[in-house]
Amino acid sequence: MIFLKNKNLVLLSILITFQLLNISAQSNIKVVLLGGQSNMAGRGVYSKLSNEDKQRIEQVKSRVLVVSQSKEATPLSYSKADKRKKEFGPELFIGVTLAEQFPNDTFLFIKTAVGGTSLHGAWSPDWTQEKAIASERGEARQKMKLYHDHIKSIHANLTQLEQEGKSYDIIGMAWMQGEKDTRLELSASEYESNLKRLIQAYEIEFKIENMPFVFGQINNPSRTKDYQKGVQVVRSAMTNVANSSDFIHMIPTSMDTTWSDYPKHEDNVHYNCEGQKRLGSDMGKALIQLITLP
Repeated sequence: MIFLKNKNLVLLSILITFQLLNISAQSNIKVVLLGGQSNMAGRGVYSKLSNEDKQRIEQVKSRVLVVSQSKEATPLSYSKADKRKKEFGPELFIGVTLAEQFPNDTFLFIKTAVGGTSLHGAWSPDWTQEKAIASERGEARQKMKLYHDHIKSIHANLTQLEQEGKSYDIIGMAWMQGEKDTRLELSASEYESNLKRLIQAYEIEFKIENMPFVFGQINNPSRTKDYQKGVQVVRSAMTNVANSSDFIHMIPTSMDTTWSDYPKHEDNVHYNCEGQKRLGSDMGKALIQLITLP
């Protein structure tokens, strides 16, 4: 009996060693970058997903690790939780879509997203205090340098992969942001040039020519105190950016307040469970199209 027990332990040790060697010998880790504000952070309620969707997530989560807000990498799941609910962003179904399409690949998602932040201010690669004060509300956001925070997190995770002897490729980026920039004429009118500059900054930083870049078109209603043309100005700016390159894809959205394309919560701004599922799935499909371009 003792001999059999020891034999089983030896076999188990060999199996674990083989699995670890197999992981380290995998093909390149596919890295996806994600950034934006609250609809990238995510307000989809995880408990409202169907059992079928949860099963799809379970089947791929070990191959999709997510680093959010510079925290430790965790398997694909909801991104945040409190006593009331567990919430997820578009990364959940971007991950499912990519992993199902490429069943032999492993993915690492690196995400930074903070609600109510502007591309003109906190997300600007050319951040200045003057820009932040002009476009961000509140002292905390006026101090944020989210592009630079994201870059720091990306480099830290890529360095860790290198130290573990793993190779990687950055295969693209998903972006969901712009609602904040519609509020002011300054940030709305400069959104097109600012988004082009953001994409260029990532390409230069990581030496990727024509990096696949997917983003959702904003469709938030204007508030009475907002710059009233802001939503349409930013929507048009997004369309122009998408038309400027074959490697940039916009997920178009409707301004119809039934939100039948990408359903929302009652606030008419944040995508609900079904809206986030559709947004993430469509972003994943768009990334697949872009990364397979000849």
